[in-house]
Amino acid sequence: MIKQLRKQIGSYFLGKESVTLQVLTCLLAGGHVLIEDVPGVGKTTLARVLAASVSADFGRIQFTPDTLPGDVTGSSVYNQKTGEFDYRPGAVMHHFLLADEINRTSPKTQSALLEAMAEGQVTVDGTCYPLPDPFMVLATQNPTEFLGTYPLPEAQLDRFMMRISIGYPEKSSEVALTRNALENRTVRDAQPVCTLEDLKRMQKEAGSVRISDKLLEYIQEIAALTRHEESFVIGVSPRATIFLAQAARASAYLEGRDFVKPDDVKAVCIPVLHHRLSLTPQARIAQKDIDALLKALMLKAKVPME
Repeated sequence: MIKQLRKQIGSYFLGKESVTLQVLTCLLAGGHVLIEDVPGVGKTTLARVLAASVSADFGRIQFTPDTLPGDVTGSSVYNQKTGEFDYRPGAVMHHFLLADEINRTSPKTQSALLEAMAEGQVTVDGTCYPLPDPFMVLATQNPTEFLGTYPLPEAQLDRFMMRISIGYPEKSSEVALTRNALENRTVRDAQPVCTLEDLKRMQKEAGSVRISDKLLEYIQEIAALTRHEESFVIGVSPRATIFLAQAARASAYLEGRDFVKPDDVKAVCIPVLHHRLSLTPQARIAQKDIDALLKALMLKAKVPME
């Protein structure tokens, strides 16, 4: 079933197998993903084909400066027949939510997703409404140096398990996707290859992959090193440590193993930790790179040999 998912996504989202693997890792680990890149490289296509490959509800909200929190969480509407307020669901009431251009809206509206992403519920007028299970946010974001954007606050970024960047396609892939567009072969043609029950089963199996205490100590050491790295303003949170362990288990599951190896941790370390770190002014002046610093910290941490 994993092979079918990868094949289907790869037939519409061409030439980016590593990106597809990262998104599936995040899905099986039960996390949310932030897709950051320039416009037009397939961020929305990736989100749509992933949702289309699973027989589940799909919702999309286009964030703009005037989008309100109620558009995301839903709101209470007065019913004249009953004389009571009825809950009208917002965009979050779907298994897959595409939060398109999330940094185009105000921080107040961005924060409407915090409870949904962390606790799987929304609170409207004092009443809690559970979200569908499973629930995944796929948010797209244009780089913050573009006009009309609001950088996501640290609390919001910390809710995303992974941040990935797509990049421009290779020559052959760009030619093939252009041919698909000319022949009107779109994501609408994609058919589900698994059900919600299948997805839940795979998530449960990924969550049962064995990870030793030595590997957990290795993950914690990487997190601790980020907190002592002078080039970072602040290190990663304990939530990042948990996410890194969960993503490593999902990575091992995708490789067909029921146990985690250090290579699994290394494979997901940068996508899980990158967006939680920011460089100090001195480090930016010195043109240091977050990914390069993380790779150095992974080499510095003691790899368990058992």
